[in-house]
Amino acid sequence: MFLGAMLDAGLSRRALTAGLAGLGVPHRLVVKKATRGAIAAPYVDVKVKKADRGHGHRHYSAIRKLLDRARLAPAVRDRAQAIFACLAEAEARVHGIPVEKVHFHEVGAVDAIVDITGAALGTELLGVERVTAGPVALGRGTVETDHGRLPLPAPATFELLRGVPTVPAHVDWETVTPTGAAILRTLADEYTGLPALTIDSIGHGAGNDRKGPLPNVLRIVLGRESGGAADRVVTLEANLDDLVPEHFDHVMEQLLEAGALDVSLQHVQTKKNRPGFLLRVLTRPDLRETLAARTLALTGSLGVRSVESDRLVLPREVRRVETPYGTMRVKFVTTPSGRREVSAEYDDCKRVAKRHGISLAEVVRQAEEAARDLLEDG
Repeated sequence: MFLGAMLDAGLSRRALTAGLAGLGVPHRLVVKKATRGAIAAPYVDVKVKKADRGHGHRHYSAIRKLLDRARLAPAVRDRAQAIFACLAEAEARVHGIPVEKVHFHEVGAVDAIVDITGAALGTELLGVERVTAGPVALGRGTVETDHGRLPLPAPATFELLRGVPTVPAHVDWETVTPTGAAILRTLADEYTGLPALTIDSIGHGAGNDRKGPLPNVLRIVLGRESGGAADRVVTLEANLDDLVPEHFDHVMEQLLEAGALDVSLQHVQTKKNRPGFLLRVLTRPDLRETLAARTLALTGSLGVRSVESDRLVLPREVRRVETPYGTMRVKFVTTPSGRREVSAEYDDCKRVAKRHGISLAEVVRQAEEAARDLLEDG
């Protein structure tokens, strides 16, 4: 499905075929037009000669050696090795054996090797720098494997999805295979909604035809950032009517140390006309649960609201500048008009002002003047 989706999104079939030839494994890619539900999508089938079908069972060490000697770009080889390492570790945990003794069945077959290497190769050929994915939709029921009938999701799939957000797909078939889970686990940088971007292309890849309302299709979206950098942030909020104001310093300090991007407190009038505070915590999506739990523990609140949103961020960098009072950090920001602005780091300025017994304003002025001199010098 992943190969089909990448081809549909613009990956050159000729380049993919040429790159996979470096594996040295006899195979042939057959791409067919298919329809799943109401969606048309390419279906990629990896064809293997009958004489080569007996090599479906391979030890993990054999696959490692196969990839080591393959004629692949280093980045592609490393990514493919990482995907198989994920699979091996999951299988080892499921069967209670060392990773070195893992023996692949379905995943050791040529088509799985081609799928995994193709995923690593395709992302490289498409110039993908970052991958995000939504929550993984999981089917129910059972599946027939070389280990016999197993419940869905398969045990190895569950192992690979530890820590990954999931949702029920409400279908009685396998929506995520161990191979797919390993590819996702290795390639995905973040699990979140669609980030802010300019969409360049969309690709659909068809899986086997399945019964039910959900088409068995994988969709990928290729895009690029435009203007300032864009990302996703989560805002956590809690209304507090019994927080001792002098304790807020401790709450803020602990939340920032736990990874919060920003913490603020606002006076509000709560229910029953009681004065209170609105605590607002800004964080990355992957720290949502951690920061929510920390907020509940620190404040005694009975609940925390969570909202995820896009954030546009101006390009910035932090550099060190030399001043009469020593080295200090200054933030250099590029505005939408292209103008460069500077802002001295408060903590550095505060430390220097205290050490030398001078005003904070004077330290800030010296640091920012030194930064502007750097801009003028190019």
